[in-house]
Amino acid sequence: MSDDVSAFTSRLDGPAPELSVSNDMVRRGFIVAPVLIAMCGVIWNLDGALSSAYAIAIVLLNFSLAAALMATTARISLGLMMGAVMFGYVMRLALIFLAVYLVKNAGWISLPALGATIIITHLGLLIWELKFVSMSLAYPGLKPARPTSARHTPAKN
Repeated sequence: MSDDVSAFTSRLDGPAPELSVSNDMVRRGFIVAPVLIAMCGVIWNLDGALSSAYAIAIVLLNFSLAAALMATTARISLGLMMGAVMFGYVMRLALIFLAVYLVKNAGWISLPALGATIIITHLGLLIWELKFVSMSLAYPGLKPARPTSARHTPAKN
């Protein structure tokens, strides 16, 4: 046996970039929520607005739960994190199904508004976040802030 630590039993003790990415997505979700709710309200009246607000809450909770699951399990072991990501996805899909199933016959629900908002919010926030995620091992998670142009302008003669 060697003294090498297995990838499955090692753990990550550093910062959790998934939490910062998730928090950023939730913040952006709150920015677009009034627009989506208003659009659904115009198309499907009050039921559409309420359904849209419910759908946005489901999506933001889904993103937060995914990040919390990864950050928590990565501190225990990478093998556990891999399992949590794989089975957590299925579990979160089941929670979304359950959240929709429980209100499908409610008087205030508009299923087209609910479904459209869930799909648009998931995809929209993921695509929007691509602009802000760093694809570098030097800066995992969000890209660092760009320096202002005033500090990097060439000196005038």
